[in-house]
Amino acid sequence: MATTAEDVRRLFENSPFFQFIGFQVKRFEEGDVILELPVRDELLNVNQTLHGGVYASLLDTVIGLTIRSIVKQPLATINMHIHYFAPVREGKLVAKANVIQHGYRIVSAEGEIADEEGRLLAKGMATFKVLRNQHK
Repeated sequence: MATTAEDVRRLFENSPFFQFIGFQVKRFEEGDVILELPVRDELLNVNQTLHGGVYASLLDTVIGLTIRSIVKQPLATINMHIHYFAPVREGKLVAKANVIQHGYRIVSAEGEIADEEGRLLAKGMATFKVLRNQHK
């Protein structure tokens, strides 16, 4: 089990999904995580803009990683709500999150995705269940 912040970072960076999508950790401190994602053709939808599922995956990952950097326990997403503000076709996405409620078993946080110029592209809020006493 990941017991330190560095263990958590390695766990996520070695995840096949994390690597497949192309997430990059740009900052990783307890409670302060920034992920980047270069926009690639494989991530575009039929409108030639970034697929909404990629925004959702990035938000779920940055929020989950931010929470896990604090609790250092496995998590499961219970609920996530996303607002999409602007499409993107190229460049790099920058995502960050902050915890807004931290209970023993339930933690809620909000996250946002911007482009390289700081234009807000999407914002989301998610609730996670802390899976205490589980190994992984």
